[in-house]
Amino acid sequence: MSEEKGMVPVDEPETSVAVAVEEEQETRTRKLPPYNVIILNDEEHTFEYVIDLLVKLFAHPLRTAEALTWEIHNRGRAVVYTTHKEKAELKRDQVVSQGADPRMRESRGPLGCYIEPAEG
Repeated sequence: MSEEKGMVPVDEPETSVAVAVEEEQETRTRKLPPYNVIILNDEEHTFEYVIDLLVKLFAHPLRTAEALTWEIHNRGRAVVYTTHKEKAELKRDQVVSQGADPRMRESRGPLGCYIEPAEG
């Protein structure tokens, strides 16, 4: 601003303007890859043992547990649960920790159980 004759300069207060910059952040939830928990057939565990285990550990309804037990018996194996790897490992360990079938004298150990990556 130029000073003209006879005019007294006026001090203007400094003003600052804060401009809020909103950053867009895109948050994506990454899905963990799925894993199957698989139980194997054997001759050392009763149907009742397998059904009870499926209901207790996997919260399957009785009819689902029965159908899975028949699939294990007829096909030699069945996918009984699909979840992320950490939980699949936990479920496998829980199956193994159930040990032998007390209903059968020849039962010496737990059901065969393993996990594998699922498609998807």
